[in-house]
Amino acid sequence: MLLSVFRLLVTIGVAFLAGKLVSKVKLPSILGWLITGMILGPHALSLMDQPLLDARWYQTMVHILECGVGLMIGTELVWNKIKRSGKAIVITTLTQSLGTFLVVSLVFGIVFSLSHIPLYLAFIFGGIALATAPAPALSIVREFKTTGPVTQTLIPMAALDDIVGCIVFFITIALVAGNLSAGDLPAYMIALVVLLPLLIGVATGLAAGLVLKKERSRSVTLMLLIAMILVASGVGFLFNTWVLPRPVLNFMLIGMAFSATFSNMVSEARLAQIMASFNPILGISMIVVILNLGAPLDYHLILGAGLFTAIYILARAAGKYFGAYLGASLTHCPETVKKYLGLTLLPHSGVSLVFTGIAVSVLTGPTPECAQILQGTIAAAAVINEVIAVITAKKGFEWAGELDRPASQSQDALPPTIHPNGRRPAMANEKSGSR
Repeated sequence: MLLSVFRLLVTIGVAFLAGKLVSKVKLPSILGWLITGMILGPHALSLMDQPLLDARWYQTMVHILECGVGLMIGTELVWNKIKRSGKAIVITTLTQSLGTFLVVSLVFGIVFSLSHIPLYLAFIFGGIALATAPAPALSIVREFKTTGPVTQTLIPMAALDDIVGCIVFFITIALVAGNLSAGDLPAYMIALVVLLPLLIGVATGLAAGLVLKKERSRSVTLMLLIAMILVASGVGFLFNTWVLPRPVLNFMLIGMAFSATFSNMVSEARLAQIMASFNPILGISMIVVILNLGAPLDYHLILGAGLFTAIYILARAAGKYFGAYLGASLTHCPETVKKYLGLTLLPHSGVSLVFTGIAVSVLTGPTPECAQILQGTIAAAAVINEVIAVITAKKGFEWAGELDRPASQSQDALPPTIHPNGRRPAMANEKSGSR
């Protein structure tokens, strides 16, 4: 175990340096972390080998850090901040999520009908495609200090998107499993997978709010926050191990609900103090979580990627982009949100690989050929899409004019008042409109 810990520490150090080098050419550090994970992972140099990735202590650590990364989203879900734009965010989340599911399912439905492949596989592809991995886009937000309409729409949307993704995927896979008589996927699991992380996060977040509300020194605040994150993660491990038939809980969602709860119980100044003390740990957590996304990706799959992989990447991108554009248009969001929000929603790999593993376990017995198609297509798409998506997401923020933007320019990011003509009043601090 000591050797494995040493290997992990070396990998983190290499990823940190790679991120610094990549940032020198104006690309997000996350790209360096992701590529480091692929190169040092089990499919290349194996510094992070498969026994390390499978180790119980490693999986436990990653889940705790995922819970910590969830604080990036949850601490932005302060009711006073989002109540003005809540309707716009909910509608846009639904249009881009369900739009992606429909587009990918429809495209693969046509392709599979021509290829004589069972049509239910198209809906599984759609269920996997709608999920978004929030960590890559959020790491760009953190690194480049993005602020503005796109950023302020994306952050709360990341939490809602995970919920919608879980609901649609588990309903889809449960229906397929029932029709195939495969299985072992109980109906109650659909509700548990979605509701349990939220209930765990809210319950532990209430306790954290009571503990963290009182002003304390920075060191004491940090220790209390870490202790409460461990409690939230511990409850998640308890349910993941003893209640659910397989470990599928989303620990980042636990962290989102946990931090959103206590963020609404403390003052704005106190919340800023809490997060200031946690920021160094958050930075390390982001590196490890992204390394964990990159390590399982087999770069060899890029060479073997076929037509299904290309169709999947393009159909998913179209669903995300035009779904987000439709939702932003219906809710009269700023022009930058319409044009560029969809580009920030393309990162995908972590959630897609989890969903794929569940789907493959359902399909392997009754239809192994479908399981092979699904696994090969998503694995190759995860490698190719993730590299492209990180660059595209950064470009989305850049074209929206939100990179390294002073906070004062991001006020009124979503329209406080919608005029009858669908336009919002021009703000005095807006310089040149949308880009």
